[in-house]
Amino acid sequence: RLCYNPGELIIGERGPSPKAVPTYPEITVHSLEDLETLHNRSKVSYKSDEAMRRVYAEEIIPFWQGSSNRDKIFANLDEDWLAAYEAGIFTEFQEQRAPGHTVLGNKMFQKGFLDLKKEISRSIQSLDYYHDPEAYSKHEELKAMEVAADSIMLYAQRNHDFLIDLANHETEEDRKIELMEMAQICKQVPAHAPTTFHEALQHYWFIHLGVISEVNPWDSFNPGRLDQHLYPFYVRETTAGTLTVDRAKELLSSFWIKFNNHPAPPKIGITAKESSTYTDFALINLGGVK
Repeated sequence: RLCYNPGELIIGERGPSPKAVPTYPEITVHSLEDLETLHNRSKVSYKSDEAMRRVYAEEIIPFWQGSSNRDKIFANLDEDWLAAYEAGIFTEFQEQRAPGHTVLGNKMFQKGFLDLKKEISRSIQSLDYYHDPEAYSKHEELKAMEVAADSIMLYAQRNHDFLIDLANHETEEDRKIELMEMAQICKQVPAHAPTTFHEALQHYWFIHLGVISEVNPWDSFNPGRLDQHLYPFYVRETTAGTLTVDRAKELLSSFWIKFNNHPAPPKIGITAKESSTYTDFALINLGGVK
């Protein structure tokens, strides 16, 4: 279900509401005890109702237990190590999240996903199945990239249609104009490269949602030097008079809220008991050497 928060200028959440997160059972399977612990934690809790726990007990756990990344790792560790973990001597070794720790460059602000699909198509056509033993694997990876590109563009289109509907029912004229502008931005990005400051923010946010919805990154995925990436859009528009400093601040404020709406996905085992959890460490670097 798409999420819309009244008054926002950047659209999109990972779940049906702010702070709603998946459990990513393909990475690690929460037990019913884990869900109970997370539900009742005094600081940062993750609420789960009886219907959700029933689905977990009857479908999720039977399907994924023994097949998740974490289960496969634990199956290859010795008993002394497992005993130390269960005793809480240490609580996590990054087995509850995706690998990565990557920071994006500015390529995403220079190209849209239609451009990337053209590059993918050219790469597929250039595969040499006769001389490259990895050609088939490369083809599968490229096809998966193509599916991901189509998916994020479809998500933007759904938000466009959603915003049009909201605008048609909006009675406050200024907000109606904002909603129509947001809808138009969803037609531009991420299919095409952003051309304005507002488009650049929404473009990035769609991509960010695509990553954190697909897998639990938890500090393995960061926007990088957003100051450098966004500055050309800011200078171009403020110089042309199409963007005021106050409007830029308002857009950035809405953008910061989106990041703050996403806690780190829920932990498991001893980690769920000792950790209060926090935002998902999608750190924004605003200074440094270029």
